[in-house]
Amino acid sequence: MAAADTLLSFAKHAETADWVKPSMSAVPGIDLQGARHPVVEHALEHYVPNDCALTPSRRLLVITGPNMGGKSTYMRSVALIALLACAGSFVPAKAARIGPIDRILTRIGASDDLARGRSTFMVEMAEVAEILKSATKDSLLVLDEIGRGTSTFDGMSIARAVIEYVHDKKLCGAKTLFATHYHELTELEDLLPGVQNFSIAVKKRGDDITFLRRIVRGGADDSFGIEVAKLAGVPDKVVRRAKEVLKSLESGEMVKKPKNAVKVPVSYT
Repeated sequence: MAAADTLLSFAKHAETADWVKPSMSAVPGIDLQGARHPVVEHALEHYVPNDCALTPSRRLLVITGPNMGGKSTYMRSVALIALLACAGSFVPAKAARIGPIDRILTRIGASDDLARGRSTFMVEMAEVAEILKSATKDSLLVLDEIGRGTSTFDGMSIARAVIEYVHDKKLCGAKTLFATHYHELTELEDLLPGVQNFSIAVKKRGDDITFLRRIVRGGADDSFGIEVAKLAGVPDKVVRRAKEVLKSLESGEMVKKPKNAVKVPVSYT
């Protein structure tokens, strides 16, 4: 009965949700046209489909762009389509070709394990370690914001080392979607032949931003974190101060002290 229920669910979605029959291929890679997230698309009035092409020669996508832009949704849609196809279901896309996949390994979100003395970052690193030990050339990896739980330089170093490891065919060579806010990592496209840069398209007018939800070729040059903080309702005074600090940091200058700053005496007694 469980099998019949599963097949009935697959058939219902194939007929009513505009899903297509995927082509299961012996040729390595994933080729999706008009891919959609099977859950998120029902929550949005206008869902923007995207394409995805992972091949043996271009197997690792570094995805940059703003928070709330759709990076995680895009990566999860690819993973879910691959999973549905391997389970025997039609998939939410205009066309899909799925090569051999032995497992789907993900590092998404933030969680801790305080009862066992493991911080959020420690849990993240433990999951990354398990992924790197388990992944093969036929695996699909979804890695979201690796290294964000520590200092900027530490996090960027770990993220870059992970990309280099996964990219190396002798060590791993897995098909990988890697989302990051470390824009410096986009230079790897010029250094590693299997890496491609993609980003979330954004339209900016003054201080206003519009997320287009479209994955486009090339790296992003801004994460729009302060703009997202503004959208979330952070007080204007905090937003203005954040912009001042950002401007100083980007220009390499010392951060200007706030007007109400006072020198606090230090006591060692």
